[in-house]
Amino acid sequence: MSMIKIENLTFSYPTSYDNIFEDVSFQIDTDWKLGFVGRNGRGKTTFLNLLLGKYEYSGKISASVLFDYFPYEVADKSLLTEEVLQNICPSAEEWELMRELSYLETASDVLWRPFETLSNGEQTKVLLAALFLNEGHFLLIDEPTNHLDARARELVAAYLKKKKGYILVSHDRYFLDGCVDHILSINKADIEVQGGNFSSWLADFERRQDSEKSQNERLKKDINRLSQSAKRTSTWSARVEASKSGAYDKGYVGHKAAKMMKRSKAIEARQQQAIKEKSELLKNVETTKELKICPLAYHSDTLASFSNVSICYDGHTVCAPVTFNIKRGDRIAIDGRNGSGKSSLLKALTGAPVGYTGTVTTGAGVIISYVPQDTSHLHGTLAEFADENNIDETLFKSILRKMNFDRIQFEKDIRDFSGGQKKKTLIAKSLCDRAHLYVWDEPLNFIDVYSRIQIEQLIKHFSPTMIFVEHDRAFREAVATEVVIL
Repeated sequence: MSMIKIENLTFSYPTSYDNIFEDVSFQIDTDWKLGFVGRNGRGKTTFLNLLLGKYEYSGKISASVLFDYFPYEVADKSLLTEEVLQNICPSAEEWELMRELSYLETASDVLWRPFETLSNGEQTKVLLAALFLNEGHFLLIDEPTNHLDARARELVAAYLKKKKGYILVSHDRYFLDGCVDHILSINKADIEVQGGNFSSWLADFERRQDSEKSQNERLKKDINRLSQSAKRTSTWSARVEASKSGAYDKGYVGHKAAKMMKRSKAIEARQQQAIKEKSELLKNVETTKELKICPLAYHSDTLASFSNVSICYDGHTVCAPVTFNIKRGDRIAIDGRNGSGKSSLLKALTGAPVGYTGTVTTGAGVIISYVPQDTSHLHGTLAEFADENNIDETLFKSILRKMNFDRIQFEKDIRDFSGGQKKKTLIAKSLCDRAHLYVWDEPLNFIDVYSRIQIEQLIKHFSPTMIFVEHDRAFREAVATEVVIL
């Protein structure tokens, strides 16, 4: 057991005037299992990179452990998986690798397959297993659940629960509860560490938020009162100074004015200091604004139907045939293991060229709004994106502001956004669409917890007709009216 100490850490990117971290200090135990949470764009991945020594900073980071980062970058994916893992953990024996893989319910024969032939889920599991075999290393695990199905998430959570010594960035509430014993949270004004799982941290956080919001209203009133008082004091002293003009005894009036001016300036200084002190108390209040969606009403009860549909890859069916209808008000979740054809099922509905047997039918004139899983195609400014997609730029940016986008993001190239910000861009575009049916493919990948809850509340309030793939169990349970399993 040892400590990782962060002292007076301040950091900003060379191209930015704003500090991402400012005079931050805390410490963590290397035996802890830390869940790392915070809004998109707050600097979670940046902080991990600072621990890895990738950037220059002011302050001090002291640690007696080596850091490993997940996802590990595999330079040559054509190598056998065993060769890849030997490069990661050269001192590990083959039987140790096989033991770790068995804990993750992954067949040991993956070791003798080219790494590039493994599914995303298999790659995640084997890389985690290898990294944990580097004894004495502290793991920085960044978003391991993306592209993992529900069962794989349960396995990885159970695996991590048996381990120790890591920081885990994740926004999946059930996943965090299943494997962490401390929460490291990036707030608006600081970073704090708290013992317990995510649910206990969230309950405490919400209690403090409610208290701070009440205090916020009182402070705003106090600040307004002090500001008005300071303004009156400043006006009063200016009038006294002006009274010297035309006075019979200018020396007397001037002395009196100077004395009153000095007194008023002292009062004004105390008022301004009080305003500053009270304003600083408001910095950690998190707010989520209500989102809106305006779905189109469809003339018929059934918008689309699947009849004995099986998805095919390279001529081979990968799932048993499914039959179901999408009716007005339905919010259908598609569930199944990685590789079972979930994304392809959604693409078939949009008319994309995917292989399948059976029949997919959409009603006449049904307008679909689609959120793809992949964000790699995004580029250009938000204004350019809005223009290309024929959506109202003002409405689009207003939705992003409600999803915690800073105005400075509006001028950046979308390629420079964080993963969560890219997903929010696609969701905001979909919320601008006037559609009968919303088709969302893993919309919550990388998106912070606050925004996930915000989107849940939106869907429950406006009840759009939807079909979606999403492995976040809490989200699925909150919004789905039906689950179709492949």
